Amino acid sequence: MARRSIGVAVIGAGRAGMIHARNFSRRIDDAHLVCVVDPVEEACRSANAELGLERYYLDYRQALEDKGIDAVVVVTPTVFHRDIVVQAAAAGKHVLCEKPMAMNREECAQMIEAADKGGVKLQIGFMRRFDRSFQAAYEAVRSGAIGDVVLVKSLTHGPSVPQPWMYDIRKSNGPLAEVSSHDIDTLRWFSGSEFEEVYAIAGNYRCPQARDEYPDFYDNVVMNVRFANGMQGVVEGAVSVSYGYDARLEVLGTNGVLRVGTLRENSVTVVNAQNRVDSAAVRSWRTLFIDAYEEEDRAFVKAILENSEPRVTGRDGMMAVTVVNAGNESIVRKTPITLGDL
Repeated sequence: MARRSIGVAVIGAGRAGMIHARNFSRRIDDAHLVCVVDPVEEACRSANAELGLERYYLDYRQALEDKGIDAVVVVTPTVFHRDIVVQAAAAGKHVLCEKPMAMNREECAQMIEAADKGGVKLQIGFMRRFDRSFQAAYEAVRSGAIGDVVLVKSLTHGPSVPQPWMYDIRKSNGPLAEVSSHDIDTLRWFSGSEFEEVYAIAGNYRCPQARDEYPDFYDNVVMNVRFANGMQGVVEGAVSVSYGYDARLEVLGTNGVLRVGTLRENSVTVVNAQNRVDSAAVRSWRTLFIDAYEEEDRAFVKAILENSEPRVTGRDGMMAVTVVNAGNESIVRKTPITLGDL
């Protein structure tokens, strides 16, 4: 007997939303894209024209009433995640929620409770867990290839100037959330432990347009970490770096080191008569992790059809948000923060 096809709505037709929309429209077995949802009608019309969809919704609550929709992908600004996910779960819709999961631990807990009560799957969008290179690195660490893990360092530098709403830390939780959530989750993944203490420093070096209205906004952050199991960690995040999209991981062990990530878009290197050595740099996360997004979406559908636990759970999302909040508190207070104190 053929398995049924999962009907999916993507809530948020921006850059990341359209990656998911294209996947569910064309690439994911046992699923199909029903519609996109966005309050900007032109974004919906553009998505429909590209993907050949028959309908769209300007209000996500209309999509939750659509009986042809079994699951939703939430790709909106973080401040809206809690309300959408809680209502989606109450409507019996499975949820893939992009990171950051929510604004604080309390909101995350409400989302997890709603999913449990509604009997639906809740997966969080940490797509690096689905990237082949990161997966191979994780298996190498588990195999003991570098001995016991001592230090896990992860960095993300993004080239884009932040959206205006991101300057307000109260609405975005800042680059620690918008950029470094992936790094925080990667540290939890590779250390196999929870964050025990963080000390973060930050500053605004490249976004002068935000300084007057949003003096607490930062575009560069470094966070040192002590894990509960005694391992060490470092998270480094930056926005508006201009030079390209830079995502790298280093794991130092007692018997070696493992590194993942490169700035090179491909293996071509050009050397000319002026002694210049050039190679193309990765420009966007949309190209670097395009395959990981597809695998993430495929895993979400598999969890629904097989009634299995998602590979990245609501608890994973909640723990990352907890660390973000602790890091931001450390920046303000200029002191280490023990997570048990929050």
